[in-house]
This record gives sequence, structure tokens and C-alpha cells, in this order.
Amino acid sequence: MNFSFLRTALATVAIGLAGGAADAADISGAGATFPYPIYAKWADTYKKETGLGLNYQSIGSGGGIKQIKAKTVTFGASDMPLKPEELQEAGLVQFPTVTGGDVPVVSLDGIKPGELLLDGPTLARIFLGEIKTWDDPAIQKLNPKVKLPSMAIVVVHRSDGSGTTFIWTDYLSKVSADWKSKVGASTAVEWPAGIGAKGNEGVANNVIQTRGAIGYVEYAYAKQNKMTFVNMINKDGKSVAPEAESFKAAAANADWANAPGFYQILTDQPGAQSSPIAGATFILMHKAPQDDAAAAAALKFFSWAYEKGDKAAEELDYVPLPDSVVALIKKEWATEIKGADGKPLLN
Repeated sequence: MNFSFLRTALATVAIGLAGGAADAADISGAGATFPYPIYAKWADTYKKETGLGLNYQSIGSGGGIKQIKAKTVTFGASDMPLKPEELQEAGLVQFPTVTGGDVPVVSLDGIKPGELLLDGPTLARIFLGEIKTWDDPAIQKLNPKVKLPSMAIVVVHRSDGSGTTFIWTDYLSKVSADWKSKVGASTAVEWPAGIGAKGNEGVANNVIQTRGAIGYVEYAYAKQNKMTFVNMINKDGKSVAPEAESFKAAAANADWANAPGFYQILTDQPGAQSSPIAGATFILMHKAPQDDAAAAAALKFFSWAYEKGDKAAEELDYVPLPDSVVALIKKEWATEIKGADGKPLLN
């Protein structure tokens, strides 16, 4: 249960702004917890290189969308991409930063990471509250060689608005007609079963502390805390582990060039190596920012991250974007994000 990495990272982000705000425009952002570890790492390195800090509030995608629409931050962050018509209505630009994925995690005595296997329909029935014990025949059928305990399943889900939840519920909606009709896909849903916890941190902590629990977290949280992850059967019928290569495979065929507003959802993608619960994470900014200097500083930060942040992203189990996608993003910045003088903020 070592969450010291996360606490240290949070302090780093806050200190970064305190050190740089006097000399340059504030870079303020809020939203998704999914990319929080990499944004924290980038912020720390960027502060050392430039003296400029980043104040990023890891409050969930729902909160990030609300704050950028209310113009209380320079950028919002969400794992649920906004549809092109919503972007247009709000005067926003959206672009991805990295890809990764959700991971089912459990707390079961004697079960090692990757030893348990589930498929989408069974996972949906667990989260619907229909499968109530670990030795249920549906789980046993998928795991004939695993000794499953006769123990109640404790479902743990997010209590806050969350892009991690959007990725999770979008996947369940694609593999289960019952889930789609009864619950659906969103950053926040009416959960039919289980207990709620705030943030990836809260879900991870609850699962670790509760015997018989199952929940979902972003992979960096699962790996940092050595959680017991579950392998999944993907769209091609293959068993895949949640790891960088399987997330990369899921994102490999995404057609970003023909996606208005970079609107792409990467769940349940085809491919033998594809993780079925993959997703990108996105930044939201105003086309006509209130503070040109702050918006320009934010764009410089993300430009630096695309150019120099790939290694750090990979070390934290995120998948960097291909150079071709970064080129599309920078073209979008030049044509869509303008200062008060009508010129691009970043040359």
C-alpha cells in the first residue's frame, strides 16, 4: 500500500508553480487522474529546465471539463473526449497527450498478478451485481486451473466524475447489451452494485484493503502499487495482459487524421495483441483564451512534453503518441488557438 510516489508527485506539481509564478505566466490545469503521474513527472522536469511550474489539480475528468468551461484554469484534462459539436459550442480545442488503459484489479489470497482471466460479458455481470461470488460457474469456466475462493465479490468503483470510468463503462457497453441499456457509458453513472471511492488512488486503496474486492484503475497506479491485475480476453478472443505493448497495439490503427476534434475512443479494438480497455487522455483549451500568456505557456509545456517526455511516459507505462499525430496536433494549435491579435500563440 505504498502511495508515497503519488504524494511526492503532487507536492512536486504544487512546488513547481510556487517557484515559477513570479517570473512567468501561471500554467494552471485540472481534471483527469488517469494521466496525473506523467503530468507530475513532466512538470518536475520542466521546472528544472525552465523555471516555470505547473499547478495541476487531479480532480477527475468531470471536474476538469467543468473548470475549463468555466474558464477557471488554462487547460482542462479529460479521458472522455468531447464530441466535435460540444467542442464547437464551448469554443474549445481538444488534443491527446498519451495513451494508456484501465486495468481490472483484485484482492484475492493466493491469486498472482495475471493469473485470473475474465472476458467482457463476465466482467459486466460482476459490475451489474449479477455474479456475486468468486467461485461462480462463469468465472470458474474461464479459470479451470485456478482455485477460486467461495467468497463474496466486493465491487469498487469511482465515486467522482472520471474519464477512467468513461473508458471502463464504454468498454462494458460495447461487450454487454444489458450494461448498455441499464447503465451506459459516461464519466459518472448510476452504479448497480458496489462501493464508491474517489480517484484512482481511492479505488486502488480500497481494493488493496478489502479481501474479495475487484475494481479498475489506470495502469500506472496498478503497477506502482504492485496490485493484482486481471488478464482480459480481447475482441479477437486472445488473452492479453494490461501492459504498454497491448495499449500500443490498441491505439496503432486509430485514424487521428480523420477524427474531427481528435475524437477517438480506443476500447474493444481488434488485433490479437490489443488490450480491450485502452484509451487516450486529452487536453482541452479555449480557442480564444482569456490570458494569452498563460495559454502560450501551456502550449510550450505540452510542445516540450511531446519532444522530450516520451521516455518518462514509457517509464510510467503510458504510450507516447506517434510523431505523425504530434504534427497534426501542432497544426491544430496553429490554426485554432489564437491570441487577442488573431495570431497563433505558439510559433
